[in-house]
Amino acid sequence: MGSRFRHTALGDVMEFRNPGRSWLFVPGNNPKFLTKSRSCGADVLLLDIEDGVPPNDKETARRMVADELDEPGPAPVRFVRVNSWQSGLTDSDLATVVRAGVGGICLPKAEDAASVTRLAAALDDLEHERGLPPAGIKILAAIESAFALRNAYEIALASPRVVGLILGAEDLALDMGLFTNRKEEASDLLYARSSLVNATTAAKVMSVDGVYPHLHDPDGLVADAQRTVNLGFTGKSTFSPRQIDLIHEAFKPSTEELSFSARAVEEFERAERESVGSVVVDGQLIDLPIVMRARTVLARGELA
Repeated sequence: MGSRFRHTALGDVMEFRNPGRSWLFVPGNNPKFLTKSRSCGADVLLLDIEDGVPPNDKETARRMVADELDEPGPAPVRFVRVNSWQSGLTDSDLATVVRAGVGGICLPKAEDAASVTRLAAALDDLEHERGLPPAGIKILAAIESAFALRNAYEIALASPRVVGLILGAEDLALDMGLFTNRKEEASDLLYARSSLVNATTAAKVMSVDGVYPHLHDPDGLVADAQRTVNLGFTGKSTFSPRQIDLIHEAFKPSTEELSFSARAVEEFERAERESVGSVVVDGQLIDLPIVMRARTVLARGELA
């Protein structure tokens, strides 16, 4: 499939076929959740030793996540959300979790490009020391403040290891002084969400939207996930396995959209053979940019 991503697609970078629609946070200190996550259906797991783990449980979480990464057998691609550089815990986290089973590191509170290049350098050293493939471990950088959002494009380009940015919506809302009970598909963060997508699109990396925090509101999740897709995000994060299917459904093109896209491509290719630069399908003018979008829709339908 064609792609705008610098690395072609997450599937090519990680050597697996994976659309990266759903990113499930899994608390690293909960053995039951860690075990169940292997078959949860998420495209990517974010094994968490940061905010999802109490301060006095960090070392336990490191060991449990390391043990989970060593488990044989099929599992989704696994990133580890380490603690931020600001915490002073990142080096200890990396020393424990950098191993063959980790696909990437999620760096929270990535404020600028330097925080990413620092992580990339640490990964260079650990991969060399442990005989792992060079540059095999990727980076997902979390944008969680107004300052980081301003630097998002530079953060995305800070290292070839960066496969995407994820919006830390709750921390950003805290930084901006927003109310606790946010509603209406995070409309109060509309600028931030659009800005992050613009930065990742320009940098040709993936964009992962923040979580929908209301776990017992499927209708609200559907609306929020649809906003995620409409804004141009390539994926969405979640705390709950129960939200995964609804997230995947949001990223799946509708039957009507697939039908229109197929007819648009077919009619345009026929017109090209007749040396005509555009056609009309269902009253809509179809030229090359629209056909390219239609081909992307059809490819998304195949992945879904």
